[in-house]
Amino acid sequence: MQQNRSQVTERDGLFELEAGSDVLDSPRYNHDMAPTKVRERTWNKWHITALWVGMAVCVPTYTLGGVLTAYFGLSVGEALMAILLANVIVLIPLTLNAFPGTKYGIPFPVLLRSSFGVLGSNVPCLIRALVACGWFGIQTMFGGLAIHLFLGSVFEGWKSLGGTGEVIGFMIFWSLNLWVVIRGAESIKWLETLSAPLLVAVGIGLLMWAMPNVSMTELLAIPPKRPEGASVVSYFAAGLTAMVGFWATLSLNIPDFSRYAKSQKDQILGQIFGLPLTMFLFASLGVVMTAASVKLVGVTVSDPVSLIGHIQSPVWVAVAMALIIIATLSTNTAANIVSPTNDFQNIAPKVINRTKAVLLTGFVGLALMAHELLKKLGLIVSDVSLETVYSNWLLGYSSLLGPIAGIMVVDYFLIKKQQLDLAGLYRDDVYPAWNWAGFVAFGVPVVLTLLSLGSDAFSWFYSYGWFTGSALGGVIYYGLCVMRAQPSIMKTAV
Repeated sequence: MQQNRSQVTERDGLFELEAGSDVLDSPRYNHDMAPTKVRERTWNKWHITALWVGMAVCVPTYTLGGVLTAYFGLSVGEALMAILLANVIVLIPLTLNAFPGTKYGIPFPVLLRSSFGVLGSNVPCLIRALVACGWFGIQTMFGGLAIHLFLGSVFEGWKSLGGTGEVIGFMIFWSLNLWVVIRGAESIKWLETLSAPLLVAVGIGLLMWAMPNVSMTELLAIPPKRPEGASVVSYFAAGLTAMVGFWATLSLNIPDFSRYAKSQKDQILGQIFGLPLTMFLFASLGVVMTAASVKLVGVTVSDPVSLIGHIQSPVWVAVAMALIIIATLSTNTAANIVSPTNDFQNIAPKVINRTKAVLLTGFVGLALMAHELLKKLGLIVSDVSLETVYSNWLLGYSSLLGPIAGIMVVDYFLIKKQQLDLAGLYRDDVYPAWNWAGFVAFGVPVVLTLLSLGSDAFSWFYSYGWFTGSALGGVIYYGLCVMRAQPSIMKTAV
C-alpha cells in the first residue's frame, strides 16, 4: 500500500527520500528527477576524476592557449598560468555547489527551486540549457569532422564528399551522443572511466610526436600581442575571467553528477584530482602542438582534428580519429547533454521524461548549428566562423552565469544552513513558486553588465563578469533574504 506522506531518512550524512503520494502525485516530480537512493550513489573519487579528465580533454581545451594569445593579448606563459589559476578558482563554486547534490541526491534544477522558487527555477535552468545546447552543437561539429576524417582514411572515396561528408559525420556523432545519455548515468560513468586512460595516452603520444619539432624556450619567448608597454594586469584578468567562464556552466549544474557520489570526500577529491591539472596539461599540449604544426605539416593548425588530418598515414589517422571521437563523445555527453536534459524536464516533469528531454536537447543543438551545416553543404555563403562564436561566448555567458553561482552558494550555506526540505522541493507547499530575492539578485548584475558594455569607465564590470557577477549576486541575495527575515523576527518578538 502506498504511503501518503513522504519519509526522509539519513545514512552517514546522506539523505534519502521514500516518496509518498504527496510527492509521487506532484506535478514537480518524475522518476528521472527524483533524489538518488543511497545505493545508487556509486561514484568514488576515481570515477569523478575520470569524469573530469573525460570532460577536460577535448578540442576546445586544446585551443584555449591560442584563444588567450590571439584574442586576449597574453604571452604563452601568461596564457598557461591563467588557465591553471582559473581552474583552481573554479574549483571553489564547483565543490560548494556539489555539496547539496551529494547530501540530498538532487539534480541542479531541483536545487534551484530553493533559491529561485519552484516555478522560478525554470528561468536560470533554461539559460543554462541554451548555453549547453550551443556547446553541444559546437562539440558535435568537431566530433562530426573526426568521423568524416576517420571514414576518409578507411574508404578512399569518402574524401570526395567534402562538406557533405562532414555533415553526415555530424549526424552520426549527434545520434551517438543522444544514445549514450538516454541509457542513463551508469552508461556515462562507464564511458568516462573507459575514455580517461585512452585520452591521457593520446596526449602523451601527441606530445612525443611534437616535442622534437618545437623549442620551448623560443615558444615562451614569443612577445604578447598587446600594445607595447601596456600593463599585463587588465589583459590577464580578462583572460582569467574567460577561462573561469569555460567551466562556469558546470559550476552550476555539478549536482547533476555529485548526486551519484558516494560521499562529500569523494566529490571533493575527485574534482581536485581531475580538473586543474588536466586542463593545464591539455591546454599546454595545444600550445606546443600548434607551434610545432608548421614543421610537422607545413602550415599553422590550431585544432588537433585538422592537424591529425594532415598525417599521410591512413592507419594512424584512423586510430587518432577514433580516439578523438571517444574524447569528444565523453566531453559532450557529460558536459553538454546531461544538464539541459534535466533542465527541460524541470519545465513539466510529468510530461517531459528523460528520453524526450534528450531529444529536445539534440534538436535545439542541431538548430543552433544549422547555419554552419548549411555552409558545409554549400547552400549558403557566410563569413561568420565557428571560432568567432566560440571565443566571444567565453566572456559573454560567464557574465550571465556568475550571479547564479553566487546565489546558489549563499542560499545553501548561509541562508538555508545546509538544511533543505527534501520532499518539499518536489511539492508546491513549502518553497515559493517564485523567489523574487533570487531574481533581483540575478537581474541587477546582469543589467549592470549590459550597461557597462556602453561605458569605458565601467568596462571592467563586463571584462571581469564572472567575478563581479557572482560576488554581487551573492551579496544582494544575502541582503534581501536577511531583510525579509527581519520583519518576521520582530513580529514574533512582539
